[in-house]
Amino acid sequence: MKRRDVTRLLGGAMAWPLVAEAQQPAMPVIGFLNSGSPEQNVRRLAAFRKGLNTAGFAEGKNVAIDFRWAAGQNAKLPELAADLIARKVAVIATLSSTPAAVVAKAATNAVPIYFLIADPPVQLGLVTSMSRPGGNATGIITLNVELVPKRLELLREVAPEASVLAVLVHANHPSAKAVSEAVQASAKALGVQSQVLPAVTDEEIDAAYASIKPGTALLVATDASFFVRRARLVALSAHHAVPTMFDNSEAVNAGGLLSYGANVESLWERAGINVGRILKGENPANLPVEQATKFDLAINLKTAKALGLQVPPKLLAMADDVIE
Repeated sequence: MKRRDVTRLLGGAMAWPLVAEAQQPAMPVIGFLNSGSPEQNVRRLAAFRKGLNTAGFAEGKNVAIDFRWAAGQNAKLPELAADLIARKVAVIATLSSTPAAVVAKAATNAVPIYFLIADPPVQLGLVTSMSRPGGNATGIITLNVELVPKRLELLREVAPEASVLAVLVHANHPSAKAVSEAVQASAKALGVQSQVLPAVTDEEIDAAYASIKPGTALLVATDASFFVRRARLVALSAHHAVPTMFDNSEAVNAGGLLSYGANVESLWERAGINVGRILKGENPANLPVEQATKFDLAINLKTAKALGLQVPPKLLAMADDVIE
């Protein structure tokens, strides 16, 4: 064999790995857009990654996740969404953040979006219908307005002497008006007064609590920025001696009195599975919006005792989590 032929063969052999490497598909990237912060979502993120693993995706091996957190400042979401789209992510996940879902949908009709929200997606313009979303978005809803009467009913069972039922709402939340009206209607049905406390900033939240009169029980409405601030809200409720109902058990673990809502960790896991389906090629337009069906009650007996409240035995029997 001539030397030039050997060189040609060796050159070809050396080129094969380079060609093979060039033909490897790029690792898909999940754009993660959220109103909150990672520190407040450690367990939920673990559940999301578990769902991805179930779908056959492991972060750093065959999928990457590019996180964009607004840290309670929703005004930053449009810029963060645009940044993810510029990165050409394969899908955008907006879990437990209605504002992030709305912003993502406004930013793109091409990139698939998977949401987990507590508000009606049709009214928000995220999907055409629950059964056939029809566009680039689909997800899970946990209900928000629909749970208001049940949350207030449970709160009244623990605080039967309350003469006012108040609600702390994020003034810019898409369901703020509907939640406020639901609280007013429920309070009227229960024969007590109602009070709506709109707040966005820490200063407004402090002022809202300062305006609460004795004999008031409070519902903290669903909002990602309230979830981020749950430790602050728990502390304010304790300082003002206000029996408070939350929508998440994490707040009860932090010292809140009560919570009633969907098991969000399990839904983040479910979201991970469905995001995996989209990564594998399924079209969001054909993936029906799912609805949470199981709702958990958590009670903190230490907090009840500190407030001088007796939790009825039947309520304790119903509870999924009791902190003693």
